[in-house]
Amino acid sequence: MRAIFLCGFMGCGKTTVGKKLSSLLSCDFTDLDEYIVKKEGKTIPEIFSQNGEIYFRQAEERCLKELSEKTGGVIALGGGAILNPNTAKTANDCGITVFIDVPFETSYERIKGDKNRPIAAASTKEQLFELYQKRLPVYRENSQFSVFGTDSEDIAGKISEIVL
Repeated sequence: MRAIFLCGFMGCGKTTVGKKLSSLLSCDFTDLDEYIVKKEGKTIPEIFSQNGEIYFRQAEERCLKELSEKTGGVIALGGGAILNPNTAKTANDCGITVFIDVPFETSYERIKGDKNRPIAAASTKEQLFELYQKRLPVYRENSQFSVFGTDSEDIAGKISEIVL
């Protein structure tokens, strides 16, 4: 089975859906952010504060290439990973990319006050909405499929129907 890459805005449910989907498909699940944290030996906020966002995006690219060479299954990308054209190309070349399209309000309720998300922690609701609007076309452009909803179980079920 080719890898299934889940993309979407912060708080759309990539990790939750990914775990449910991997269970439905009886395959491995990897969260790219968690993989980066293990490889770097630092939390995401530490990486952002010590090395900057550009370094973090380069780490995403490096780690995704590494993962795509050695694993299949379901891989949850970070909210900004697909914005890097090289990362998007790697995902699309190595598998199927699915955009989890969740309304902004749903995502916002899940991420507000989350100190482990440096961009969310440093932004107002209005700034996050602008970022959401800016990223939507990029998610759509770099995905083979979009699944809309708010219920992770339902979204995982829809994705499993698409990929099987």
